[in-house]
Amino acid sequence: MRKHSKEFLQNLTPYKCFEILVEGNQRFVNNLNKNHDHLEMINETRDGQYPFAVVLSCMDSRASAELVFDQGLGDLFSIRVAGNIVNNDILASLEYAVKYVGSKILVVLGHTECGAIKSAKAGVEDGHITDLLKRIQPSISKAMLKDEAEHLFSDNVAYANVENSLEEILTRSAIVKEMFAKGEIGIAGGVYNIQNGQVDFFKNLTKKKKEYNKLVNAL
Repeated sequence: MRKHSKEFLQNLTPYKCFEILVEGNQRFVNNLNKNHDHLEMINETRDGQYPFAVVLSCMDSRASAELVFDQGLGDLFSIRVAGNIVNNDILASLEYAVKYVGSKILVVLGHTECGAIKSAKAGVEDGHITDLLKRIQPSISKAMLKDEAEHLFSDNVAYANVENSLEEILTRSAIVKEMFAKGEIGIAGGVYNIQNGQVDFFKNLTKKKKEYNKLVNAL
């Protein structure tokens, strides 16, 4: 069976997709990346795409989802925007990925030392940047309840920002919430550490089937 096929995707469970991401990140951290044959990937995906995951992440050049999860062409839908914030266009893209293409897991990925977070904390106002940074302010307020040194504060905001994005997705997208409630997709939130390459999946709502009812009732 080809990896990039509708049949392969349909046979994957959300939890297995989560495991694929975790294992891929471990390969990346340990410099044991797969030998990706790009020509073969092009040939496999020329007639269609069947990404098993959709990842909403920051546009930071150091935090490419395909690289940090050791995936190749056709494996991931990658949605990138400064500060991994949520808006209507991003919600539509997430809904398209999970409902119409069949991606089995939705991930929000933040990262340490985020420039958008630092700019929001500094109160930067300039052009369209102003409106984007305003969307990060609630995460700053949440993180202020914690702490500490400057870099730790920024990292706390990164975690809070991922949480807020996940909450906004589940609150505003009836499609995502319903598919999650039915166990058709998994949801996870993580923060990528730019110092060591490790992704901390601190918010994992992707559980094995018997655990879904408990998770859904907690939403």
